[in-house]
Amino acid sequence: MSAPVVVLAEELSPATVEALGEDVVVRQCDGTDRAELLAAVADADALIVRSATRVDADVLAAGRRLRVVARAGVGLDNVDVEAATQAGVMVVNAPTSNVVSAAEHAIALLLAAARQIPAADATLRSGRWARRAFTGVELAGKTLGVLGLGRIGLLVAQRLQAFGMDVVAYDPYITAARAAQHGIRLVGLDELLASSDVLTVHLPRTPETEGLLGADALSRVRPGVIVVNAARGGIVDEAALAKAVADGRVRAAGVDVFAVEPCTSSPLFDEPRVVVTPHLGASTAEAQERAGVAVARSVRLALAGDIVPDAVNVAGGAIAEEVRPAVPLAEQLGEVLTALARSLPVRLDVEVRGEMAEHDVSVLRLAALTGLFADVVTEPVTYVNAPLLAEERGVEVRLVTDADSPEYRSLVTLRGALADGSVVSVAGTVTGPRQTPKLVGIDDYEVELPMAGHLLVLEYRDRPGVVGTLGGLLGEADVNIAAMQVSRDVRGGHALGVLTLDSAVPPGMLDQLAGAIGAQTARTVDLTRASASPHR
Repeated sequence: MSAPVVVLAEELSPATVEALGEDVVVRQCDGTDRAELLAAVADADALIVRSATRVDADVLAAGRRLRVVARAGVGLDNVDVEAATQAGVMVVNAPTSNVVSAAEHAIALLLAAARQIPAADATLRSGRWARRAFTGVELAGKTLGVLGLGRIGLLVAQRLQAFGMDVVAYDPYITAARAAQHGIRLVGLDELLASSDVLTVHLPRTPETEGLLGADALSRVRPGVIVVNAARGGIVDEAALAKAVADGRVRAAGVDVFAVEPCTSSPLFDEPRVVVTPHLGASTAEAQERAGVAVARSVRLALAGDIVPDAVNVAGGAIAEEVRPAVPLAEQLGEVLTALARSLPVRLDVEVRGEMAEHDVSVLRLAALTGLFADVVTEPVTYVNAPLLAEERGVEVRLVTDADSPEYRSLVTLRGALADGSVVSVAGTVTGPRQTPKLVGIDDYEVELPMAGHLLVLEYRDRPGVVGTLGGLLGEADVNIAAMQVSRDVRGGHALGVLTLDSAVPPGMLDQLAGAIGAQTARTVDLTRASASPHR
């Protein structure tokens, strides 16, 4: 039997090649040359790329022997994971390769901002010795506020504890007990803003976090705070931050990420107390080499038929055809449950009932967890690391199957028990020739709407005029309602309205909608990012 062929479509370190081992044939090609790439993958068993090579359906079709595509980095923007899944090709990346580099860069921005190093450097190079103009501040004895206590946020916190900083954190998806294990006190957002001398952002960018540090939040920070964002652009309002720095409420800032990238113009660039870098968080030689070596090891495991920890999809054929349509459904239900609960459950039951329960449905447990954490952590969530995330966050997961389903041929229900003792449940099914995912239940309310677009979920007292009020307000905001359903317990009692929208509810409008109808709860869920097939 001939040795497997591994094609390197971009330049990778000697350590990466060495990690592939001697039992494979390694070939090089220029992945940016389309014709050369298509010819190179024709007899390849594995393809390794960085960010410049585009791996789409045409490349996968040309590589009929391909078993694995590896991206030596964190993101997968240049790899069509759905097409790879349909072709039965495993996709891997290196999701934790840059966490240390990202944490260190956030700290570098903080130190540079605290001591005004870039401005002082520029002044001295211009021929002026201006010591008095650049008096800085110490970090020792100050309070660090961490927005998002995932892997990177925790690394930053641990390193700055060594500087003598007290650490508080805001993260609705982590328990106070877990934070306390690391000497960190979990607080609410208002307390974090008011008590922190330094604010560092380590949250994913979601509809709920976008603009989180805007004009209102920045008006409530402790005067003289230093703000650092090396996570995702758009979480910090750049114009509001620039104004807060100019006004003196924010002493200084360090920003590595922007709402629109590449970014060559921002109000932040006019403020000498703001240190800016062009998204360099992962740009270290160590992170790049770590990513290459990690995916090389994954490729070896995949070619040997072993379990691959960093696989981001489920290889074709591993899931029964009867179960496959429910995989994206379970992911979407996980996203809906997290959005409705606004916290992680301490226990999650994944219930599968009906005909589907006769097959192996263990993949639905993984899919549900993948959706549950999609908007909770900054790192990519995969079917492999989702159980680890659940274990780290103290989420107990159970898979329950029952062949009996009185109302639907098959029904998937996620039931989350929250820390306060309450329970949130969401249910869905797949229907029709195209096996379309549908949302059919929220808690005790029965609904039936496609799982697509942007969901708006409101709970309120049942009375006339609510539908018209919502339609009018959304119409004024140019938001089209694709579908809507109202469910209630009794006439004049509690009602649940679920709307499918063609576009997202504009920032700040959710509170307006809730206030207009007196809603007890109002939530939005963005399902446009959810997968159409089991990949993640």
